Amino acid sequence: MKKSKSLSENLGLMIIISMILGIVVGYFIYKTNVGMFFASNICSNLGDIFMQLLKMVVIPLVATSIISGAASIGNTKSAGKIGGTTFAYYMFTTAFAVVLALIIGNLTQPGVGVDSSITSMFSNEYADKGSLPGFWETIKGIIPTNPIKALVDGNMLQILFFSLFLGFGISSLNEEKKEFILKVFDCITDALIWVINKVLLFAPVGVFALMVYSIATFGFDSLKPIFKLFGVYIVALAIHTFVFYPTMVGMFSKVSPSLFIKKVMKPFSVAFSSASSMGTLPITTETCEDELGVSKEVTSFVLPLGATINMDGNSIYYALVAVFFAQYFGIELTMASYVAIILTATVGSIGQAGVPGPSLLVVAVLLAANIPVEGLPLLFGLDRIFDMLRTAVNITGDASCAVIIENLKQKEEMKALAK
Repeated sequence: MKKSKSLSENLGLMIIISMILGIVVGYFIYKTNVGMFFASNICSNLGDIFMQLLKMVVIPLVATSIISGAASIGNTKSAGKIGGTTFAYYMFTTAFAVVLALIIGNLTQPGVGVDSSITSMFSNEYADKGSLPGFWETIKGIIPTNPIKALVDGNMLQILFFSLFLGFGISSLNEEKKEFILKVFDCITDALIWVINKVLLFAPVGVFALMVYSIATFGFDSLKPIFKLFGVYIVALAIHTFVFYPTMVGMFSKVSPSLFIKKVMKPFSVAFSSASSMGTLPITTETCEDELGVSKEVTSFVLPLGATINMDGNSIYYALVAVFFAQYFGIELTMASYVAIILTATVGSIGQAGVPGPSLLVVAVLLAANIPVEGLPLLFGLDRIFDMLRTAVNITGDASCAVIIENLKQKEEMKALAK
């Protein structure tokens, strides 16, 4: 299927302009109270429609992409190595993100000297919502008893598990049967990408509406008590995105770090505006295949997998919030506390897909380190902005993995030819 260049050439710029206009209009409404009906009714609903349109295609797109990718990779001798390396890379970058956040949080001390007036926002509402399932409950929860129900419920981990198994099963068929089924799934994937590309044409309107509603409702005042945390969070994300990822790409692929950052800015801007890794999947895929030279069999496996389990931006957020509240409450974190934060944020982020909002995993991270959770409502007014930032980081990590895995695949193919 020939990809249309016109869709995404100016989409990033249009989204940024729409976002800025949305902030300006939203702030005007917030300060003057003129147009609140427009913000709370029209813009709120337009934003919801945009997000629902994205979600409409995400589940089938992820399922068909992973099935197709697993089937394509599954018949190669390097299948196990590629799959294992992909998963290991995502786990390593997530753990690195958590450690980076802990280091920066301790160096900058964002929770020291925070205005004590924020205690008025404290409550125990979330104190009993942070329990993580045990090991066996987690394993059993990943395996679907009914794959169709998993698709209907949107349980991404169960969909991922079944799709991988089905894809590898297809790769075991004889060449004629496998080729036929792969063509079917590839055609379905192309059709779904066409649908989501049309949905993304509505993105500037949706982003404008979402920003108007958010700013008109919350304004910028909610930033003041946690401005330092917000600033530290941006620094941590910037280091992870513009230093760590390019370094990994430069070390383990043939793509130059500067070219990687330049090309990935297109999906970066879409992810930032939509706050949806999966909604950005077609743009990320197009960029990796057309601009960074990644093969379709790698993108169809690595990118949907990353959109499900790779949550580096989220992990940085969880770790920084833990440090922030520990410092605010005067709690000295021990080595055991740091280990608990690293493990909970790294492993827990795998299951973040399908969980509405980040609050439950934040609670789990805090409880794991014995940090009070009463102050969490302070952060929720800004969650939309935090979510936009961390999603943009997540998809950059997905793209870096695709580039690195492509290099690994090419090396494995060269070895096979040399034998």
